[in-house]
Amino acid sequence: MPATVMDKESMREAYQDVRDDSSDTIWATFGYQENNLVHLSSGAEFDGFREQFNDDGRIFGFLRVTAGDELSKRSKFILITWVGENVSPLKRAKTGTDKALVKQVIQSIATEIMTSDLADIDLDFIMGEVKKAGGANYGTGVRD
Repeated sequence: MPATVMDKESMREAYQDVRDDSSDTIWATFGYQENNLVHLSSGAEFDGFREQFNDDGRIFGFLRVTAGDELSKRSKFILITWVGENVSPLKRAKTGTDKALVKQVIQSIATEIMTSDLADIDLDFIMGEVKKAGGANYGTGVRD
């Protein structure tokens, strides 16, 4: 397989848009067009994010969620590496090395999830992973 070419500029713009708290965009996906790693799509609704993942795809998803307790809420960022069940072993292996390229653009994350199971592209599951990665939880137990 030839080396992967990355469209860093469009990927960086999508990454910055998700990171911008004043933007409605909460997710961006990156994947392959021919042999190029590109920004595929972005959106403001989690359901749209979930729809990006399928058994034939190799997707890098970048997601912003709000986490914390009743005293402190802040944005947290998640990188999801998705390799669908129908992806060939060669492409599956290449996805692992291409993740290093993606991480040249996506540098600030709270947690990372690697999966091929759509059940893992679930907001409750993702929030659980963010909470685990965050360490101690000092909330008072009173909900707002």
